[in-house]
Amino acid sequence: MKIVVCIKQVPDSDKVTIDRATNRLNRAGVPAIMNPFDENALEMALKLKDQYGAEVTVVTMGPPQAEQVIRDAIAVGADNGVLISGREFGGADTWATGYTISLAIRKLGPVDLVLFGKQATDGDTAQVGPGIANNLDLPVLTYAKSIEVVDDNTFKVVRTTEDGYEEWEIQRPCALTVVKEAGELRLANLRLKMKAKKAEIPMWGVAELNPDSALIGLQGSPTRVTKVFAPPVKSNRETLQGEAPEQVKQLIDRLAERHLI
Repeated sequence: MKIVVCIKQVPDSDKVTIDRATNRLNRAGVPAIMNPFDENALEMALKLKDQYGAEVTVVTMGPPQAEQVIRDAIAVGADNGVLISGREFGGADTWATGYTISLAIRKLGPVDLVLFGKQATDGDTAQVGPGIANNLDLPVLTYAKSIEVVDDNTFKVVRTTEDGYEEWEIQRPCALTVVKEAGELRLANLRLKMKAKKAEIPMWGVAELNPDSALIGLQGSPTRVTKVFAPPVKSNRETLQGEAPEQVKQLIDRLAERHLI
């Protein structure tokens, strides 16, 4: 079984601040980490490897320093990885990113399963995974929490919903976006850390992927991020007083006043 896990290097969201003058993220001095939801997807792949045997390849797109997240993935059990990098890819939105990564996955050859974190913490769009699945003409399930092999052609997947869980059978090859319930990423061990340190990470650019230049980077992106800002703090709060039945009555009255009920 061949599994590809798409991962992303993101700024540590616990340490990111917003420049109030420019309304942009302050990235200077902020450590870069593997997107936490991608860790869940990687753990799902490693569990499949443990249970059924699999080759796990990680793919990331970013500047040369993003190579580190590939080494981090190898240090916990991934077999190999590919870095997609080049100035031509800079400024890509989710559409252009999905197109570019799709080319890399095609270049890797036939796969049984492509996994993504449910979203990236620096964008929160949740668009890239389904977009890549569409480009590769793969069936996709979102918010997967577990997966089992049914037979050579089928996976059984449990996905989360607002009301609980759903069980699906999906034909391979397929794609899944993965939620944190899939499990916390295991720790690296010394042997795998040494393997990761010595691993040769191929870097693929336009020469290797041969993309349509009109579909990559900023020029291939139909959307632009023009500003990042914190929502204004609203102070027009009202605290309801009294016992619970009285508070319920007050709430109903307030909603009625605003024609919300």
